[in-house]
Amino acid sequence: MTDYRTGCMVCGKPLRYLESPEQRECVYCHKVKTTNAVCVDGHFVCDRCHSLGADDAIEQYCVKTTETDPVRMAITLMQNPVVSMHGPEHHFLVPAVLLAAYCNVTGQPDRKAKLIATARDRAGMIRGGACGFMGDCGAAVGTGIFISLVTGATPLSHREWQQANLVVAKSLETIAMHGGPRCCKRNTFLAIQGAVAFAQAQLGVTIPLSPSVTCQFYDMNKECRTRDCPFYPDR
Repeated sequence: MTDYRTGCMVCGKPLRYLESPEQRECVYCHKVKTTNAVCVDGHFVCDRCHSLGADDAIEQYCVKTTETDPVRMAITLMQNPVVSMHGPEHHFLVPAVLLAAYCNVTGQPDRKAKLIATARDRAGMIRGGACGFMGDCGAAVGTGIFISLVTGATPLSHREWQQANLVVAKSLETIAMHGGPRCCKRNTFLAIQGAVAFAQAQLGVTIPLSPSVTCQFYDMNKECRTRDCPFYPDR
């Protein structure tokens, strides 16, 4: 995976300039805009999405998408160069894709915007480096934000309080057992997989999930654990 600074920001391939303007749907916001350029593989990213920051891009994409697989959503967002290899944007990315998937699966797309905006606010409280400095990976906390929002948990709740804390505990254990150093991509995939299993077992909601995940970003990570990572290609 490359941090694409030229060409298509989705795949890095060259842009193809059209003889006359065409209507194309943006990969990220799904709005149809007029453009004079698309990538050779047909990807189109509108000017607004080109200029968004990481959290803006995550929020906009997740509110608009009809995708139901949160891993596929996460990879699409990770391919956007505004999302760094490592960084606190992953603390928001996890609950955002889970909420989007949950709402799309349960037929509640109208809830997405409010839930995802609230998730963004809560995720912003998690400091970068919390995994190493506090033993509290933000990707795992993101699963708690997800469960808290879909169950309506508060500090005074009973079962909902339990569920929000339990999903974080399970996510943290899974992430910890895969060892350090941190990798925001690996931890994000593990957190999403755990949250999907939890939603099925505890909430009775089936969220479709890619049967296997192959990391596309390992060459951007100087600390990549290579074959010790479950998502490394050709293990």
